Amino acid sequence: MTSSSMTIAELRPVRVAYPGSAEALTLMRILIDTGEKDKPEFISNLKKVFQEKGISLEAVLITHWHRDHCGGITDVFEGLNLDHSIPVNKFPRKPFTEESIGGPLKYTYIKDGDTLRTEGATLRSIYTPGHTDDHMVLYMEEENAVFSGDCILGEGTAVFEDLHTYMKSLDKIISLSPSTIYPGHGPVVTDAVPKVRMYIDHRNHREAQILGALQTNHGKMTAMDIVKVVYKDTPEHLHIAAASNVHHHLTKLVKEGKIDADGDVSSMDCKWQSKL
Repeated sequence: MTSSSMTIAELRPVRVAYPGSAEALTLMRILIDTGEKDKPEFISNLKKVFQEKGISLEAVLITHWHRDHCGGITDVFEGLNLDHSIPVNKFPRKPFTEESIGGPLKYTYIKDGDTLRTEGATLRSIYTPGHTDDHMVLYMEEENAVFSGDCILGEGTAVFEDLHTYMKSLDKIISLSPSTIYPGHGPVVTDAVPKVRMYIDHRNHREAQILGALQTNHGKMTAMDIVKVVYKDTPEHLHIAAASNVHHHLTKLVKEGKIDADGDVSSMDCKWQSKL
């Protein structure tokens, strides 16, 4: 990595008990995500880095509400004896819900395109919902790099709450043409654009299979009916998980007007039919 950014994982003297890293430091002055609560080894190593590098923390940025990214906020402030005036920034939930950190700490809610500058680094917040409704990535202009939270992972593919918005978020990241992605979990991604394209192509391929099954059937199908066609070579004990994945695609296709739903779209018993 460059001198203007580092991940805590690369500075730890020992391997931690959980995979990847959901924490990063930018120019040693901005902390992106705090990890989980009750991880004393991380706090100890973070404190060591602060002391060795002479870090003066200016702000904390939280990519999204999941506990492995924000659960350790209080521990970080207490473990490093930080002033409570240091802002903890994140996007608000949608619909808006006031979120609690604990004690006197409160979130400062930011919006799409907000910029945080520090010596040698400019971070721009980019709203990328889909994994969660409040997810953001941070674009570092000086490195043409993206801190991707859980939108892009170092290994494998990401999970999501809403595939329709998630795909739009992937398009946003592609439009940046980043050189490097620093994910919330897993190794640094140096082939950034091909990685994001792989995510998009994977979902588009699965969507084409689902639409094909609906068009071939010429009738209404449940998510599980589609699984038995699209995932016919997948072991049966994995079909429930596959049905959940198919359901995400189906709700996306309804929003795009490509299929009709007969029943509650949130239910796995809903039946779907192609309009194409």
